[in-house]
Amino acid sequence: MPATSLIAELGYVSLRTTDLTGSLRNGVDVLGLREVRTTGTKAYLSAQDKPQEIVYTRADENALDHIALAARSLSALETIRERVERRGLPIIAEQPLEDHVDSGFAFVDPNGFTWQIFTQTSQYSIRKFGTTGPDRIGHVNIQVVDTLPEIEFLTDVFDLKVSDRIGSDAAFFMRFNADHHGIAVFKSDKIAIHHHAWQTQSIVDLGRLGDRLARLGGRLAWGPVRHGAGDNIAAYYVEPSGAVIELYTDLESIYDPERPERVWAEDDLYWINQWDGQVPPGILDHGIPPVAR
Repeated sequence: MPATSLIAELGYVSLRTTDLTGSLRNGVDVLGLREVRTTGTKAYLSAQDKPQEIVYTRADENALDHIALAARSLSALETIRERVERRGLPIIAEQPLEDHVDSGFAFVDPNGFTWQIFTQTSQYSIRKFGTTGPDRIGHVNIQVVDTLPEIEFLTDVFDLKVSDRIGSDAAFFMRFNADHHGIAVFKSDKIAIHHHAWQTQSIVDLGRLGDRLARLGGRLAWGPVRHGAGDNIAAYYVEPSGAVIELYTDLESIYDPERPERVWAEDDLYWINQWDGQVPPGILDHGIPPVAR
């Protein structure tokens, strides 16, 4: 497939949590991730044979530390660096923010989100560990007060493309590879990461997630539901940090880099729920802010 952006994939998400033990246990016992390693202050979890796909750090606040994106190549990373410098965005690190990540840099975008851009030259297996967990991390959903500047930033710096747009500025689903979206941006009254999302193979896995939650005294917050934008079947629940976790399957694949964006009327709730057009009250109120830097 021809490259659609300078980014190959979502590398990992790094969150700060006031309940490191609870976040670790949720990742392993509920979501079904593999505990790669833990220290006194950090937990590294992954679905694949990778050093991390999500990192939890013990802190006094629940917050998004950074989102890590894997550049397609060293030249792609250098191009991104040039664009960041051209826009005058603050570069906060000249090296990776986490261990086991190859060369890269980190910067803060106009809405306060920290992005770690890195090259991952090492090759890892995508084999699945165990029988209950997802296959890989797939995308993130972020919330901003004004979506249009964030979309311009993501398009200009990373060469992301819009797959689906809701209304004039209500929401955007943006891709950097064949997945329908790797980053979704929603208009909100706050700036936050709403959810991080994990791909699995079957809708059966979504039911098993609900079963595991119920046995541990939890509940799904929404789903299973089939979205219109992306066509994926998904289930959602709130993790200990206050962020939302999505487990999904059957996401649209886009192999044509010139595929035009689909535009949905904001009040046509088929875009968010094909089955009954309903959205649970309060589901979009969840999320945690980015760390202030």
